[in-house]
Amino acid sequence: MPTDKDFKRLVRGRMQKTGESYTTARAHLLAQSPSPQSRRAPARALSTSALRPSKAPSEAAPAVGPTEYARLAGQTDAVIKARTGCTWERWVHALDHVGASEWAHRDIARYVHEKYKIPGWWAQSVTTGYERIKGLREIGQRRGGSFEASKSRTFAVPIARLYRAFRDARTRARWLPDVALTIRTATPNKSMRITWPDGTSVSLWFQAPSGAKSQVSVQHEKLPDRAAQTRLKQYWTERLDALREMLAAG
Repeated sequence: MPTDKDFKRLVRGRMQKTGESYTTARAHLLAQSPSPQSRRAPARALSTSALRPSKAPSEAAPAVGPTEYARLAGQTDAVIKARTGCTWERWVHALDHVGASEWAHRDIARYVHEKYKIPGWWAQSVTTGYERIKGLREIGQRRGGSFEASKSRTFAVPIARLYRAFRDARTRARWLPDVALTIRTATPNKSMRITWPDGTSVSLWFQAPSGAKSQVSVQHEKLPDRAAQTRLKQYWTERLDALREMLAAG
């Protein structure tokens, strides 16, 4: 009987051969396996392969009820409705209607942003939550099987000052020292995409709840495993604490 570590190697081997996501490759291998591990699979795979829709998701019966959507998405109905105007049930219905579960992540996010005029960060949140509900990824995991660490923080400063703390190299060095990062793209006071020294990627979204307050959401992507995810989440918690202290000091 293969161990969990052996089974994960088999899954990643299939991913490399087929280009499938981790959850899809795992589902195929579990379906082929007669071992006790496969017999336990339905309970373990509730939020992954068991929820993957058919080629016509708008016609298929939902794998889970709407009461489970918020739990799977990792975001409450109250928050997502306050920020986007819709509950998870309405988002799932709207995206299933156009077959979005078969689209790439960026295409879903673009559709949500352009069709419904949802700001960038919340378009990403809707997309990620929808993918989790449909079993295309787990919390903290990306579609390709890699992981990501996310952190957001609100500061008592105008958005231009918060944005400058990331964009200006001298200011950034005061709270994020010894990091030779590369800014790939930047939209003033809205977003930024960064290549980290180790080749991983960081996406930033900036919002202004009010003129005196601003928020940054950090998403550190392309992480190899959960250990890296845990480490980077703690790292960004500490760095954002340092940023708060710097901004408070003037």
